[in-house]
Amino acid sequence: MKVIRLVLGQLILLLNAIFSPRAMKRSEDAQQQVNDQAKQLQLYQFESCPFCVKVRRSAKRLNLPLATVDAKQADNEQVLIEQGGKRKVPCLRIEDESGQVKWMYESNDIVAYLEQRFA
Repeated sequence: MKVIRLVLGQLILLLNAIFSPRAMKRSEDAQQQVNDQAKQLQLYQFESCPFCVKVRRSAKRLNLPLATVDAKQADNEQVLIEQGGKRKVPCLRIEDESGQVKWMYESNDIVAYLEQRFA
């Protein structure tokens, strides 16, 4: 099963690289605002997870420089479990201006949030 998952994961990454979406165009000032707001976001993910690829493609389409965190690394996994509540990816860590942190799971919810906030 691990071999199948590895092969499919690499195929997903290859297809993603070939059919990468175009980034949204914004004015320089508008893009700088998006870049500043994106500093409050971190995507906990596995590189070849199809749901994580879906979120990363949405972020690319929105021209959103989304920081990614490899949830397979033990220390990152521990943070995800302790602060987010479960070991599940994709998970978007959202920190607001007051320092409050919200953890959002489910790729469809994350994509909807990103599109509502940055489209």
